[in-house]
Amino acid sequence: MRHRRSGPPEYLAYRTGTPGTRDAGGRGDEGQAAVELALVLPLVALLLLAVTQVALVVRDQVLVVHAAREAARAAAVDPTLDAARRAALAGAPLAEDRLRLELSGQGKGGQQVRATLWYRSPTLAPVVGALLPDVVVRAQASMRRENG
Repeated sequence: MRHRRSGPPEYLAYRTGTPGTRDAGGRGDEGQAAVELALVLPLVALLLLAVTQVALVVRDQVLVVHAAREAARAAAVDPTLDAARRAALAGAPLAEDRLRLELSGQGKGGQQVRATLWYRSPTLAPVVGALLPDVVVRAQASMRRENG
């Protein structure tokens, strides 16, 4: 004679301790994952927006370095500030009203000409941009002035 075991059948044994069970106080844990996601998701989104804003500022820094090289190259041939500014703006897609340029060493041929650029990088990322002010990035480049 076979003895019958009491309790749930074997095919239901895996269900013990799964979500939807109740603890001794009668409280269930069905919505715990949804609540945790609702608490963490805004922080993850804010972190992604902050990383995006940092990437935009780094992009602007690279553009300003390139624009400084273009300005110094133009100032080595034509010592006017206007020619260097035009070259800087042509060399990189920067907003003209956010760019400041200074030239130094505009002497005779053979001397170093230095172009210094400052650019106010806008903080455009949603939420993060409203919390942070514009970032000022700076770059310098120098070239030997051409004779003539």
